[in-house]
Amino acid sequence: MNLIQQTLLTSLPSKHKKTPSGWISFNGPCCIHNGENMDKRMRGGLMQNGDGTTSYHCFNCGYTASYVPGRNLSYKLRKLLGWLGMPDSEITRLSLEALKIIQVDSDSQRKEETFITPTFQNKELPVGARPIMEWHDWKALEPSGLDPDLFGAIEYLLSRGLMIDDYKFMWTPEGSYRNRLIIPFYYQGDVVGYTARKIGNGSPKYITDSQPGYVFNLDKQNYHRRYCFVVEGPLDAISIDGVAVLSNDVKDTQAMAINSLQRQVVVVPDRDKAGADLLDSALHYGWGVSFPDWDNNIKDVNDAIKTYGKVYTLTKIINSIETSKLKIELLAKNYFNENNR
Repeated sequence: MNLIQQTLLTSLPSKHKKTPSGWISFNGPCCIHNGENMDKRMRGGLMQNGDGTTSYHCFNCGYTASYVPGRNLSYKLRKLLGWLGMPDSEITRLSLEALKIIQVDSDSQRKEETFITPTFQNKELPVGARPIMEWHDWKALEPSGLDPDLFGAIEYLLSRGLMIDDYKFMWTPEGSYRNRLIIPFYYQGDVVGYTARKIGNGSPKYITDSQPGYVFNLDKQNYHRRYCFVVEGPLDAISIDGVAVLSNDVKDTQAMAINSLQRQVVVVPDRDKAGADLLDSALHYGWGVSFPDWDNNIKDVNDAIKTYGKVYTLTKIINSIETSKLKIELLAKNYFNENNR
C-alpha cells in the first residue's frame, strides 16, 4: 500500500465498511456539492488495488476520481480530499509526494496503461487524399487555378472560422470524395479513421470511418492545462482545442481515456437535442458543463467563435462552468430549445 492509499484510508469517515466485492463504503461527501441530498446510505465507494491504483465512485451522485502511481493527483481527487476534510496544505504536500511514487510492478504498470490507453488499427484515407495545404500550393500555380471542388472545401473551412493550416485537413480529386472535406483521425501520429464532410447539399452529409473508443484530438491536448473541453464534432474541437466524442453518447472507454488526462472535464454542448443528450453523459460521468450566455442564434462553439472570436468564446466557456448536478439540470431547461429536449 502506497502513501496515497494510506492517506485516503486515514481520511475516511469513522463510519465505513468493506464490502465482499472489495469496495470500502461510506457516506459520500461529494453529493451535497453536486446538487444531491447528503448521502446517508453509504453510497460512496473506494477501491484500492494491489498495483497502487485507487478509484472512487459515488453511487448516489455519480462523482468519480482516481489515482495512478507515478502521476500527480487529479483535480477531482484533490476535490474529494478537500470534501473529506483534508487541509489545502496537506493536499499540496500529498500532490508533491505523489510524483515521487514509482510503480514497482512493471507488469501491473503495463496492464494499467493498456487499460487506460486503447489501441487502434491504422486506416487508409480515401484514394488520392493529400493535405489541403499541399493542394493549395500546387494548384494555385496552375493556369486554371484551384479546382472548384478544392476551392469549395477551402471556402467551407473559412465559413466555419477555420484556416487551412489549423489542422491537417485533406482533399482528394478522386471519385465521390472530391466534393468533401476530409478530416483525418490521428492517434499517436497514425491515421486511425476519418470523417468526410459533404460540401454543399446532398447526402450522406458525413462519411465516417471511426473505431470504438476513439476520442478525436485526445493526444493533442496540452497536459499543463486545467480543463479538457468535450464537444460532439471535430470542427468544434479544433475551434477550441478540445476533444470530440463524435456522437451524442459517450462510451465508457472514451470516458476513461478523457479522465486519464487528469484534468477538469467540461462538456460544451450544442444547443440542440444531440447537445442535450451529450449533457446527460456529462451528468453520468460526473463532469462539469458550460452554459455560456450567448445570443439565441449561436448553436455551437464554432458559431460563437465566428461571432465573438476565440479568446472571448473561451473566456465565456470557462466563466460559465457548472459542476452541481442540480444546477446543471436547472440551467439546461433554459439553455436548450424546448422542442429539442
